Amino acid sequence: MHARSAVVDLFGDHLRRRGWWAPVSAVLALTSAVEVAGPATRTAISRLVAQGWLEARAEEGVRGYAATPRARVRWERAHDRVYAPGPPVWDGCWHLVHVDSGGDRRRREQVTRTMTYLGYGRLGSGGWVSPRPSPELEPSLGPLEVGWVAVHGRLEPTQDPARLAGRVWDLDGLAEEHHRFAQTLASAPAVAGLRPELAYRERTALVHAWRRFLFRDPDLPPEVLPVGWPGHRSRELFLDRAADLAPAADHYVDGVLASSVR
Repeated sequence: MHARSAVVDLFGDHLRRRGWWAPVSAVLALTSAVEVAGPATRTAISRLVAQGWLEARAEEGVRGYAATPRARVRWERAHDRVYAPGPPVWDGCWHLVHVDSGGDRRRREQVTRTMTYLGYGRLGSGGWVSPRPSPELEPSLGPLEVGWVAVHGRLEPTQDPARLAGRVWDLDGLAEEHHRFAQTLASAPAVAGLRPELAYRERTALVHAWRRFLFRDPDLPPEVLPVGWPGHRSRELFLDRAADLAPAADHYVDGVLASSVR
């Protein structure tokens, strides 16, 4: 796990329920528990501060870092997507966005990462489509300084929504990823009696692995997916195991935070 991911996952999965703040020593201890070295964590924190995701803040004389308002909105929405019981109800409409990156390669790459994370699939040059508008679209594209236009509506009656989904997204490849994920969880050992530190480590790895689907799986509605879509099963297994690991993992996080404050 990269240091940046470890820090972001820590804030988004645990510290969001604990005031979005933690002492420096606690962040270092909790990332160390998932085998991220201290220097790498400090570098990741510095970069997150420079990019406006974290800010240095002391509480009762204890130095620490807090998520900025911008980060709280982004990570709260990411949390909702990670733990969603299923895709939202679909109204049958598609959100089509055309982004003009001005021919700048670096900016095109930034647009690609942003749109993919928001659940959009590429539809031709500069075109992106999603079964639903993302509330993060405008605040995400704004800092990239690109022009864009969007249209929300239905396909022509003669057009097949499932065929569009199959053209835009690699559903076969995505199905295989869900199969592998589900097989791994189905064969995982029981969590009963797992020590808090190990539960925290395993849950962090689990959530990190599932969070990666946010960049690949647009959470398409069942109406456009193949029958027996494996993503439903892998989501169910993920939610069950994450819930089983949560009590012991939370106990470990609370202990580290309390020790750091003392």
